[in-house]
Amino acid sequence: MSPVRLERLGGDPPSPYEGKYGFSRIAVVHDFVIVGGTTSVNADGVVLGASPYDQTIEILRKVEHELSRVGVPLCDVVQTRVYVTDISRSEEVGRAHGDVFGDIRPLMTMIGIEALVDPRMLVEVETVALAPSSSASS
Repeated sequence: MSPVRLERLGGDPPSPYEGKYGFSRIAVVHDFVIVGGTTSVNADGVVLGASPYDQTIEILRKVEHELSRVGVPLCDVVQTRVYVTDISRSEEVGRAHGDVFGDIRPLMTMIGIEALVDPRMLVEVETVALAPSSSASS
């Protein structure tokens, strides 16, 4: 059995919370790449997108960028967890997810929550994908 591979990367650009809260944006762990909870906040603390749909599109754009940094295309995403502060607007979030993932169809869990760190944040997404070495051998 090969040793477990572990690599951690900060966001590009980093979230304004990364240093303060002590977390990484990406962890490559053996066969998987895990992108931590991602919102539409930019490096300056501005939340991009006024609606859940717009925020989800921005978040998934950021996720695609982060995955590309470690050589992973969106088609290798196997799971998303989507946290929504107003579950009555789940249709908007689901539509944005479908617009980005289309035929890829990763596993998806959508969870209604009370709030995120910033009240302007309406959506947060966690992502799990296959690491490059495992996707290349399949």
